Amino acid sequence: MSEITTLARPYAQAIFKLAQEQADMAAWSDMLELLSQVSRDPTMGALIHSPRIDRDQLAGLFVEVCGQGINEQGANLVKLMIQNGRLGLLETVAQIYESLRADAEGKVDAEVLSAQAIDGAQQQRIATALKARLGRDVTLTCTINPELLGGAIIRAGDMVIDGSVRGRLQKLAGALN
Repeated sequence: MSEITTLARPYAQAIFKLAQEQADMAAWSDMLELLSQVSRDPTMGALIHSPRIDRDQLAGLFVEVCGQGINEQGANLVKLMIQNGRLGLLETVAQIYESLRADAEGKVDAEVLSAQAIDGAQQQRIATALKARLGRDVTLTCTINPELLGGAIIRAGDMVIDGSVRGRLQKLAGALN
């Protein structure tokens, strides 16, 4: 996975820089999402890996499938990635781009895994506490995981806060050993 990220990062950074210069980060988010979806399509995947289709044909077909969803620069990105054999990185490029965009806009997505459902008031308290700690606007995604037994695990960017009963028991077991 780290190799894929290493290969995808320069593309994402170049796109991000271009999007900043054009003051059009949202349009690039939409284009990258569309490109990522098209590249994940099973039929397109078969064409991408087919030795019978040359790179120019593949690029033309890929751009045609995207239609009005991409502009000339998006089409150029597709052609460049096909020429470099990197079309399979589109999903990772899109993820890295979104991370760069969120950093620039002062936003962060946080995931809360909990043993039970979290009500709206609790979600608001968690979001407020994370905003104070991270200095960014927080968008929460809550997921129930009964294996935690109780408590919650919060992931925001590189930060992980494990307040689950399961995590505490594992720490205790590690300390006892």
